[in-house]
Amino acid sequence: MAPIGAAVLLPHMEILRDWLFDTQRPIEIQDFVVPNLGDPADLITRWRAMLDGHTGPRGIHGPFFGIDLSNPDREIRAVLTRRLVQGVEIAVRLEADLMVIHSPFTFWHRLNYVNYGQLRAGMMEACAECLAPVLERASAAGVTLALENIDDTDPADRADLVAMINHPRLGLSVDTGHADLAHGNYGAPPVVDVLTLAGARLVHVHLQDVDGHADRHWHPGDGRIPWQPVIDTLAALPATPRLLLEVRNNLHRLPETAAWLEGLGGERKCGAKMAHSSCL
Repeated sequence: MAPIGAAVLLPHMEILRDWLFDTQRPIEIQDFVVPNLGDPADLITRWRAMLDGHTGPRGIHGPFFGIDLSNPDREIRAVLTRRLVQGVEIAVRLEADLMVIHSPFTFWHRLNYVNYGQLRAGMMEACAECLAPVLERASAAGVTLALENIDDTDPADRADLVAMINHPRLGLSVDTGHADLAHGNYGAPPVVDVLTLAGARLVHVHLQDVDGHADRHWHPGDGRIPWQPVIDTLAALPATPRLLLEVRNNLHRLPETAAWLEGLGGERKCGAKMAHSSCL
């Protein structure tokens, strides 16, 4: 199992830097998601200094507040495209090779694909148009875009969009907490199935736990997600996605949580009743 990293803000690095750097764990920088960021030059400079000595995988979370890739208004989409291209430029300056972006698909859409016959196709076309310049810049810079599930209820929506665009720099991301919320509230597939259905296109995973009510971003093990099956499913995938803990509080516990999850990914021991056969 690949080392698990963390999604972090710059202040978090005071307590996490040694842990992240000692084994060159993946880092996902999340300071640049906010709107009205202004000139990011100073923050980029501070991050570059903080990252000195880090040679592990590195990504950023792209902007997402108010950004709907499927917005039907071309003039609005042009603004959204510009913001996402700016995100790629920030990734380049931070020597990051991955940027997380948000899926636009919701439960309402799923309920109304039949009711509004052109809804799904229109969303797909709008997303493709919005992302075309972003992918062009990302491709030139060696940056991969990872499309994350947010309020998605059908994994096929994102998978079909990525397949339709068919760009080598566009892949899928799964947030375990988001997937579990959609499972519990909307009857979407459980986390393990969402991961399995992502298959070879899965390039990135946010590991977080929830209670089934809200997007808690708790440490894995603090909520209701069954983590051994999740880790087993990740190990069985044809892809090797980047794994990032994305938790909101108690950041000092991240090394312990990562070690626990990595331990679940170790060789499973057969019980006495299975001594005569192979472990599955």
